[in-house]
Amino acid sequence: MADEVEAAIARAMAALSESFIAASGPGGQNVNKVATAVQLRLDAYALRLSPPVFARFKQLAGTRLTAKGELVFTARKFRTQEANRADARQRLAELIRDAHDLPEKRAKSRLNRVGKTARLEGKKKRGAVKAGRGKVQFD
Repeated sequence: MADEVEAAIARAMAALSESFIAASGPGGQNVNKVATAVQLRLDAYALRLSPPVFARFKQLAGTRLTAKGELVFTARKFRTQEANRADARQRLAELIRDAHDLPEKRAKSRLNRVGKTARLEGKKKRGAVKAGRGKVQFD
């Protein structure tokens, strides 16, 4: 499983394209002169993920996945290109790792007889209270 994850991450790093864009926010003169924000683009189908993993990948990616199946990451957290590039690549690797994690199966709750009767009694009491809330009829 770990080999499959690392192979998917390696395929992603080989297939992605990155471009640098002007960042917004604080940074003084530097933000206007230097394109420090990085935008990673990756064809999600190039990862060759298995169908259940790809379904989780699509769900986790959310709006970062375009209709054409292209994943777009933008990193503008730091003031340098190198730091933003490393941040975007790390976030992409985390996304792929999270997609490979199987969700834990929910254990069915087991209710004993006493708990079941107590629940049903509570429902009957609540129903009686609500039944008494009807329109008042004056005969």
